Amino acid sequence: MLKVGYIGLGLMGKPMALNLLKAGFPLMVHNRSRAAVEALCASGAQAGHSPSEVARWADVVITNLPDSPDVEAVVLGENGVLSRGHPGLIFIDHSTIKPASARKIAAHLTAAGIAALDAPVSGGQIGAINGTLTIMVGGEPEALERVRPVLEAEGKTITWIGPSGAGQIAKAANQIMVAAQMVAMGELLLLAQKAGADPVRVVEAIRGGAAQCWTLDVKPQRLFQGVRTPGFKARMQAKDLNIILETAREYGMPLPATAVNAQLFQAMLENGLGELDNSAVIAVLENLAGIHLVEPDRTEN
Repeated sequence: MLKVGYIGLGLMGKPMALNLLKAGFPLMVHNRSRAAVEALCASGAQAGHSPSEVARWADVVITNLPDSPDVEAVVLGENGVLSRGHPGLIFIDHSTIKPASARKIAAHLTAAGIAALDAPVSGGQIGAINGTLTIMVGGEPEALERVRPVLEAEGKTITWIGPSGAGQIAKAANQIMVAAQMVAMGELLLLAQKAGADPVRVVEAIRGGAAQCWTLDVKPQRLFQGVRTPGFKARMQAKDLNIILETAREYGMPLPATAVNAQLFQAMLENGLGELDNSAVIAVLENLAGIHLVEPDRTEN
């Protein structure tokens, strides 16, 4: 079995690392918060005290970190992966970062004989726990085939997109759609309620037609129950939208709807709602509409 090093044990990284352990991979973990490391060690992992230690030990190093500067620091910085990485090592980044950063990191690692795959994921915390994530991969296809068993322990759908950076471009496209769905869902639920229709029945009706999507299948019932705890944090959605807009500017590509959605998620952050689920963007729309989403009273039915 390939020895796997995992750096970044957050909302997504911790359950993904646990699935690698369950699949039988020898695992060394590193994280700024020691509590997550201790939890994985209790399940059979080894503790790594720096990214360089993890890279020296492992055949495969995986990172799952918040943003581009974090990945660059962990890979290229002092005591980073590159400092002790050995030829033949394969680096996989599950973070969502700028495509340009993914290409920069890949160039440095390739020069040292280390293969690099940008492999962001989609599916939220539920997908991470269940091992059903969608994984979008950029980099050399030969490296992907070598680590495919590792990725299969984390996800259900693994798609090679193209050379370095292509995985991050696919994730940007994914996040354009996710943000649009979250905002559209909030708008339709509030419109239905304010106009006097039962939003629960509206959702039941439209998700059987052309409006059907994962968001309508999963999120409305949680919102009706007042559950806005994160499967994917709003601040991370806002960060991803900023990456998308920055990348679009690099290519002179206008994204008007995405720009509006980015403003709505930025409003969540400014109102202290960044730790909530990305579906909680409905809170911004509630303030604009002057109503609060409630589950219909069915006591008379």
